[in-house]
Amino acid sequence: MYAILDIETTGGKYNEEGITEIAIYKFDGHKVIDQFITLINPERPIQPFVANLTGINNQMLRSAPKFYEVAKRIVEITSECVVVAHNASFDYRILQTEFSRLGFDYERQSLCTVELSKKLIPDQESYSLGKLVRGLGIPLSDRHRANGDAQATVKLFKLLLTKDLEKKIITDTVRTDTKKQVDDKLLRLIEQAPTATGVYYMHKEDGTIIYIGKSKNIKKRLNQHFTNDNRKSRRIQAEVATITFEVTGSELLALLKESEEIKLNKPKYNRALRRTKFDQALYQFIDNEGFINLQVGKVDNRKRIITTFSNRQQAKSFMHRWAEEYNLCHKLMGLDTSKSNCFNFTIKQCYGACISEESSENYNTRVQLLVHNNSFDNQDMIIIDQGRDIDEQGIILIEQGQFKGIGYFNLNHQINNIDILRSIITPMGHNRDAQHIIQSYVRKNKRLKVIKLPKND
Repeated sequence: MYAILDIETTGGKYNEEGITEIAIYKFDGHKVIDQFITLINPERPIQPFVANLTGINNQMLRSAPKFYEVAKRIVEITSECVVVAHNASFDYRILQTEFSRLGFDYERQSLCTVELSKKLIPDQESYSLGKLVRGLGIPLSDRHRANGDAQATVKLFKLLLTKDLEKKIITDTVRTDTKKQVDDKLLRLIEQAPTATGVYYMHKEDGTIIYIGKSKNIKKRLNQHFTNDNRKSRRIQAEVATITFEVTGSELLALLKESEEIKLNKPKYNRALRRTKFDQALYQFIDNEGFINLQVGKVDNRKRIITTFSNRQQAKSFMHRWAEEYNLCHKLMGLDTSKSNCFNFTIKQCYGACISEESSENYNTRVQLLVHNNSFDNQDMIIIDQGRDIDEQGIILIEQGQFKGIGYFNLNHQINNIDILRSIITPMGHNRDAQHIIQSYVRKNKRLKVIKLPKND
């Protein structure tokens, strides 16, 4: 649990500042579950330059509550939370100073989004909150006011969590969690899980990730894990201490995150899933008559692969579907072994390429369209799918035929600007597994929106 906050102060000498405004958002890693926003009477004058910067003046604060009047609420909303702020050392110090004046020791773990941003989003022009979120396409209103800055920090932290592929933020938090295990441990873990689509992480007591999985219903999948009686499930049940999860909205994004993070984290109980998820591929060659033939065979990375399939049966099913969709010849697709014309020519679904009644130029044009629609091959595109919230959408970025990563957006200008697009995605490695996941998913889900990006000159 995180308490994401921003504080405005009077300015002045070190450790003599007073708080003029505070905004706190209690964030469970996925959504805001509580908030507290208020002006505060600092019982001391505001420095003129601070008043000009924030728009908060002494007159506005005369009827505001004093710090001791809101201290209990601050303690409650940040209880058992990691304090998160942009330049956290400042905000945390100010809070500790105010509580010390009341004779109270205020201690919390803290995370700084400046430090996290430098690690997870390197090479930014500036890491000041205003310039950083502007560069990432994150909306920011009421700059230098606690609520506006805190809201922007929530959105920034949400982005940082998705970019933290090695789960350092979550794992470090879990490692310091001192909650005691109870007898109904597994039931408690299931109850805490959402019914949403996403990726889940099973941790040992020291925070080590022992299993990563994905599901369209995380709660239901965990229930299966914890009610199974096979040897592997019993071992997981004995070792798991904590479950963390990341809602993705899109099943495609969940599949890609699961694949990437299993490779990065190498959880001990995911060994079986590290194997390649496909073994059949689609190839092309030109015969002696100049026709492009399509052929399915075992995956061979020495050959140029158009797309891949999980098994032979799936490949055959799509070959039949494509033959109908593009009016292609069954013989030239390896689906008909007769010596004369193919059966589809008899029923007028093949134009006669098998017996040279159609020109190779006309036939090959349709084959090339099929290949273009089902391969990445030097293409620049984004695939748009469901987001985590109703006003958000998920994206997959592909450049020069290479999978670059995933991300989320809720403003159209974010996807119309390639530089912002590259900043908001979580970079991921291009490999055959990722390519197979994307191509297979796109083949099955025609509702997906695919936007071709203009080529750079």
